[in-house]
Amino acid sequence: MIMLGFAWQKGVVPVSSRALYRAIRLNGVDAEANLQAFELGRKAAADPAFRGKREDDVPTPETMPLDDLIARRTAELTAYQNAAYAKRYADRVAQVRAAEAKLGPEGGTSEALTRAVAVNLYKLMAYKDEYEVARLYTDGRFQAYRNETFKGGKTKVWLAPPMIARKGKDGRPKKIAFSGWMLDAAFPLLTRLKGLRGTALDLFGYTAERKMERGLIADYEAGLDRLTAGLTPERLETAVRIAAIPQKIRGYGHIKEASVAPAKAEEKALWGRWEKADAKVLEPA
Repeated sequence: MIMLGFAWQKGVVPVSSRALYRAIRLNGVDAEANLQAFELGRKAAADPAFRGKREDDVPTPETMPLDDLIARRTAELTAYQNAAYAKRYADRVAQVRAAEAKLGPEGGTSEALTRAVAVNLYKLMAYKDEYEVARLYTDGRFQAYRNETFKGGKTKVWLAPPMIARKGKDGRPKKIAFSGWMLDAAFPLLTRLKGLRGTALDLFGYTAERKMERGLIADYEAGLDRLTAGLTPERLETAVRIAAIPQKIRGYGHIKEASVAPAKAEEKALWGRWEKADAKVLEPA
């Protein structure tokens, strides 16, 4: 992605930056990191002195000011669902931040646990379902990308909705081609219905995949309650690793589903380590 940014800045990629940004966001896989890498490549091409700088000089979710990160993710979840959903996220992060602050000097001053929660709770809460796909396609940026990149012709969207996608011989859902009506009629309607997400009226929410995603959020929040209730300086490192477990859950559909079990196994082992740390604290002098 850095090389793509470098090549674009040098004028050898015949696509606008706006079109590329849109394509990266629609791909959805590590979009923020890929956008930052693209920008890094552009800067390296435009400024020879910049080429000697380290990649980690560019702010990422792991390095940007914590308050900026929380504010950005809260705004994104407001757009994703609504203000109440975003507040749920912000309140959880604040809960962890308060618990970490109580550790005092022994816990350090990095707020590593709070940052891990800010990154990973957002990752779980912003799962890409039918409503979110519709929102991304209808917020105006895709239309601009399509109009700028392609002239004439018909647009088709390839999707594998859990409710209707058939499975191939390999057991994986097969993508289906949808014509322009999906972009022009169905997606705008779905975007307006995003408030149904997670309610009894959410028909998509009854699929196994969506139940799994909501379950991951609930499990993570329960884990945060456990972390904040028993956090000690000795347990902090383990707590950060537990909070970062969602990084092990990647992809979409069957790929995401396959990654859950190994992540849960690692999480279980970390909770065992958490309990052992507690035993050491309680040992008599």
